[in-house]
Amino acid sequence: MYTYSYPSVFRYTYRKSMHITYHGLSCFKIVAKTAGRGSDDVTVVLGPFDKKTGLKPLQGKANLVLLPHADEVFGTPEGLRNDPIILDFPGEYSVVGINIVSLAAPADLQGGSERGNATISILDIEDMKVVYLGALGSELSPDQYDAASGADIVFLPIGDEKGLDGKTAEDVARKLEAKVIIPMHYKTAGVKVKDLRDQKDFCSNIGNCPKDLLDKLTIKAPDLESKVMEVCMLKVV
Repeated sequence: MYTYSYPSVFRYTYRKSMHITYHGLSCFKIVAKTAGRGSDDVTVVLGPFDKKTGLKPLQGKANLVLLPHADEVFGTPEGLRNDPIILDFPGEYSVVGINIVSLAAPADLQGGSERGNATISILDIEDMKVVYLGALGSELSPDQYDAASGADIVFLPIGDEKGLDGKTAEDVARKLEAKVIIPMHYKTAGVKVKDLRDQKDFCSNIGNCPKDLLDKLTIKAPDLESKVMEVCMLKVV
């Protein structure tokens, strides 16, 4: 039987892209097609907060929710619909086409004695290694650095006065050898959370924060090949 091979000019390689929006504090929404072209979108919500924070909580459908800490600032998923899978404990998971490793880390500078532990997560999503540091309050352990190193995208807390200062946050990003850094958990308009500083300390240390804020980050794995420690500042939407 004769088989015809199409010329390469007609071949189409599907490139998946991930869409990231920032909703304030440590809350993000990621929309991806983890099963490939033609599949339904998968919506992942990171760190949803309560209205007591002063910001409008994220609402709508979600497939997966990661709660980095048992606190109204990080762990309030009540406004989300669609009966999402909720992960709030360290472990290894494979859900909705995403592989996740979640690890316990101190949520404060006193080794967790004040706030307990946070849960940090390493996600394999659309061929990208995404590290969500959630409510992290101190540097990672050597084993955790090993697990999270080589991150394509790291969501990095930069504004907690009882946690990472700007210099320590920069050190964490450099040790992770992150390609793209998305700052989070810092003071923005309307936030009523105590003990938060703005982004200036971190930006002064890292030295390359852009002046313009993006409404949304849309990114594919090939886009990351030439990036090194690129800071992406997102608007709160």
